[in-house]
Amino acid sequence: MLNRGFESELTDTSGTLSYDKSAETPTMVPPEHAAFLYLESRLADEARYAEWDALWDDDALYWVPMREDADPEREVAYIYDNRPRIAKRIAQLKTGCRHAQTPPSKMRRLLSNIELLDQTADTVTIGSNFVLFECRFTMTIWAGRYIHTIVPSGDRLALRAKTVHLVNGDAPRRHARTVGPAVASPTFGTFAR
Repeated sequence: MLNRGFESELTDTSGTLSYDKSAETPTMVPPEHAAFLYLESRLADEARYAEWDALWDDDALYWVPMREDADPEREVAYIYDNRPRIAKRIAQLKTGCRHAQTPPSKMRRLLSNIELLDQTADTVTIGSNFVLFECRFTMTIWAGRYIHTIVPSGDRLALRAKTVHLVNGDAPRRHARTVGPAVASPTFGTFAR
């Protein structure tokens, strides 16, 4: 497992934090993997769902838990979709009859603090912070942390898993578009379950 951040670089001396230059620094994300993350974000922002769908691996999992340390086997999540369910959501959006997305949201997201969390012979796991701006009647701002697991698939990269940890994932939902039969997704905007 690679260093998950700079926690080891901060040391407590008399109640203050200082930077330890000798500590290990995070490993850089390979440029092709960073480019893949930017492409995935742009395709979602531009509602290019067929192309976005093609990025996913056959064994994909898209998970938006209600809290960061949630157990998907025991707790409800905002989204816990396997590959067939991802494809079904996209097919529903493409019909143009999804009231939760009529008119469609306009979205733009920013990715930052991109770091390599783990790498094996077959997978690369990358963490990044995001801010997503969604405009549909009013502006909604989503923020949190993405965890992407990327695998090689032939001559391309594929998304095996995407976990979205919302900053306010465990907060009560006051916004009318995020209660009842509709669920907000930091990838798709708002759509019905």
